[in-house]
Amino acid sequence: MKRDLEEERLRLTQQAHRAYLNERKRIRLHVRITQLTLLVLFFGLWEWAGRSGRIDTLLFSYPSKIIRLLSEMTGDGSLFPHIGMTVTETVIGFVLGTIMGTAVAVLLWWSPFAERVLDPFIVVLNSMPKVALGPLFIVGLGPGMLSIIGTTLAVNVIITTLVIYASFREVEPGYTKVVRLLGGSRSQEFRKVIFPAAYPAIVSTLKVNVGLSWIGVIVGEFLVSQKGLGYLIVYGFQVFNFTLVLGTLFLIAIVATFMYQAVAWAERKLVSTKQG
Repeated sequence: MKRDLEEERLRLTQQAHRAYLNERKRIRLHVRITQLTLLVLFFGLWEWAGRSGRIDTLLFSYPSKIIRLLSEMTGDGSLFPHIGMTVTETVIGFVLGTIMGTAVAVLLWWSPFAERVLDPFIVVLNSMPKVALGPLFIVGLGPGMLSIIGTTLAVNVIITTLVIYASFREVEPGYTKVVRLLGGSRSQEFRKVIFPAAYPAIVSTLKVNVGLSWIGVIVGEFLVSQKGLGYLIVYGFQVFNFTLVLGTLFLIAIVATFMYQAVAWAERKLVSTKQG
């Protein structure tokens, strides 16, 4: 009798779990369908408004015209060097920004003296418009990739530092006290308690850094580049080719989305590996 009750309880639990998973799939499907519907409606209305003269096509263009221009640039090979340059600069800025921001956050946690000394400077740098630093990078590093990467680091390093350092400080103090009471060193305290507890926040920061890196690279290309998606936007404005401007923005959205999804996938893998 007891065994039958256990089997019945297990069966009901499994049934409830399957129902929960099916409900989650149903909600995800509805979300995707709604998103796709909104996207189709937006581009459909935009196309109709452009072709019917409801909007100024010189300024706002319309989807089929943008796709035709991008197809032509893809066919003659003029588009890929710009995409490659921007993606390369973004990846370099993303990796360096994450490493440098994490290193500074570790330094601030490790040395209370350094934290007190650097805190006002970090606050000032965080509040400063990063675009204003662009000309300094151009003069100091030259009108090339280095100045663009420097602008990118100015955008993402401080935010990375603040987010990761805040996650270090939010770790439950009781855990670190136990390590110290057991005679653990500061290095062991960081490796055994602080870093593992802050690991999810550190990994999540990667997704924030993707957007910040794109902002820094595009701003840098606005200022100095002769190649890249940011350069295409500036060039489009200069020659009043707003179809090129909108097409480039469309490309940035697509490439940035792919990069964001790649980082999100890496985040899931890293978190599952850490938990395992």
